[in-house]
Amino acid sequence: MISSPLPDLSPSALVDSKATTRSKNQKSSDIEAEAERLLRALMHVECDPKGRRWNYETCLEIAPLTLEINALKRERNAIILTHSYVEPEIVYGVGDYKGDSYFLSLKAKEAQADVILFAGVVFMAETAKILSPQATVLVPDRGSGCSLADSITGEDVRRLKALYPDAATVCYINSTAEVKAECDVCVTSGNVYSIVAALPQERILFVPDRLMADNIRNELVRRGVKKEIISSDGTCMVHEEFDVAQIEQARAQFPGLKVVSHPECTEAVARASDFVGSTGEMMRYVTSTAAPYFLMLTECGLVGRLEVESPEKNFIGGCRLCPYMKLNSLEKIRDLLRAPRPEQIVTLDEDLRRRAARCIDRMFELTPATS
Repeated sequence: MISSPLPDLSPSALVDSKATTRSKNQKSSDIEAEAERLLRALMHVECDPKGRRWNYETCLEIAPLTLEINALKRERNAIILTHSYVEPEIVYGVGDYKGDSYFLSLKAKEAQADVILFAGVVFMAETAKILSPQATVLVPDRGSGCSLADSITGEDVRRLKALYPDAATVCYINSTAEVKAECDVCVTSGNVYSIVAALPQERILFVPDRLMADNIRNELVRRGVKKEIISSDGTCMVHEEFDVAQIEQARAQFPGLKVVSHPECTEAVARASDFVGSTGEMMRYVTSTAAPYFLMLTECGLVGRLEVESPEKNFIGGCRLCPYMKLNSLEKIRDLLRAPRPEQIVTLDEDLRRRAARCIDRMFELTPATS
C-alpha cells in the first residue's frame, strides 16, 4: 500500500497558501471591476462590427486583456492614440486619446511618452513619427493601409508639380510621409477650406482625394473664394460607396431625419446631406442638433462612438466598415506592447521626416484657433 504524502502544515506553508488565495481573489476582483468599467462605456453600442452585444459577460471576457494592456502602457511609458473608426473596445478600453486625424496629430505633437502606439492605419502612425521623432512609434498591423494614401506616391506628386509649377501643392492628411514631404501644406477635412482659401496661389494641386477636391471646389465657390482646384484620382473606399438613393429611401422611411456625411463622399451625396464635415465636426453636429433620427454616411466606428457619448440619439444605420481600420485588435495591441516585431516599428529617413514635418507644421500655422 502506497500512502499519500501529508500536506505541509508548517506556518510558512500556511502563510504562502493564504497569500496565493488573496492574490487570486484580488485578480478576480480587478477583472470584475474592469468589466464593470467597460460595461458603463460600451453598454449603448449597437453598431458593432462583429455583431456583439455589450453586456457584462462580453465585457468580462475582454477585461483581462484591457487590464494587461493598460499595465503594459504604464511599464513602457506608452500612450495609445485611437482613431474614431477602430472598434469600441479599443477606443474605450485602452485608448488614451480618441478622435479624428487633426486632434490625434496634435496629441502626437504634444506627446511626452517613450512609446506611441497608433490604433488606426499606417499613414497615421507615420504622422505621429514625423511629429514625435524621439518616441518609438508602433502600429499594430503593418497591413493597415488606406485606399487614399495608397493611391499616390512621392514620385507621382513630383510629376504633377512639374505639370503645374505655379500651383500650391496641398495634401490631405490621408497620405504617406513621402507624399507629405513633397507638398507645401497638409490639410484635414476640418481645416481644408480655410487653409486653401488662405493660400496666395490661385491654382491649387490637391492630392490624393478626387471627391474631396470636388467638394472643396464647390464650397469655395459658395464662399466666394476664387481658386482653381486640380486633383489626383484617389478615393476613399468607404465614403465613395454612399449614394443619393440611400438618402432618399431613408428620408421617406424616417421623417425628420438628419443626414450627416463626410467630404470624402461624392458631390451628389454632399448636396443631399444636411451636414457635411470632418469626423470631429460630425460628432459636434449630432450632439448639438435635435432630430428624431440620424443617418451617418461614414465609417461605422464613428456611430459606435456616438452611441457611447450620445446614447439618447437614434441612428438608423447606413454606415460602412473600413477593412483596414478593423485590422486593429486588443490582442495585436497586447502582443505589440509585449514585444514589437521590426515591421511594427515605424521608421523614417530623417531628411524625408523633416520635409514632411514642414508640411504638417504649416497646417498648424494656418489652422484657425477655433478648429
